[in-house]
Amino acid sequence: MQAAITAERFDAVLFDLDGVLTDTARIHAGCWKRMFDTFLRERAEAAGGDFRAFEIGTDYRLYVDGKPRFDGVRDFLASRAIVLPEGAPDATPGEESVCGLGNRKNEMVNAAIAEQGVDAYPGSVALVRRLRDEGIKTAVVSSSTNCEMVLVAAKIADLFDARIDGEVAARLGLPGKPAPDTFLEAARRLGVEPGRAVVVEDAISGVESGRAGRFGLVVGVARKDDAEALRKSGADVVVYDLAELVA
Repeated sequence: MQAAITAERFDAVLFDLDGVLTDTARIHAGCWKRMFDTFLRERAEAAGGDFRAFEIGTDYRLYVDGKPRFDGVRDFLASRAIVLPEGAPDATPGEESVCGLGNRKNEMVNAAIAEQGVDAYPGSVALVRRLRDEGIKTAVVSSSTNCEMVLVAAKIADLFDARIDGEVAARLGLPGKPAPDTFLEAARRLGVEPGRAVVVEDAISGVESGRAGRFGLVVGVARKDDAEALRKSGADVVVYDLAELVA
């Protein structure tokens, strides 16, 4: 099935950031792995148990990808039957708590972005520009608290009419993906009905979010060769690059 995103059918397109607009999903995945592997190794050594590494192909995709970072920490730890204190949102990165581990990962991401820079996918930028030329509104909906910094670094901040990110969600008390609330807030700010809006996501949790919000079209971007998983999660259309939707 080929997607037809036209002004006759839709008023807005809501894009996830990492892995959809920018090549930062690999940075996030790498930082999650480094943070969790260090934590798991130290925990195994202290208890005299076996070390089982965090796997990007499974653990990242199933428990972390697309979610607010504290939710990702909590869900992954639960998958390993590990219970830690919650900690405060501003917990120091060295604290062994859910928030401490989440902030440790965030510190790694900030350092990696500062060191490596950020690239936007050319096909994604081409699609956003085409949509805006046709009068279709665009927004970024991301669980990341680094969203604004990434958009500026990638030189695409001016291409969006609204931004709902981790900081906005926390301020408004909105639950993260797979709940639809952040996407619904973006649609509200753009003044469009969900049925007249498109959600574009590369994460299973994000696709589930778009489906739960009853948006007019949910597009999955299979950057991780997970087309079938995205379809099973509710994507109406799956592409490997957004350049496929430009024509």
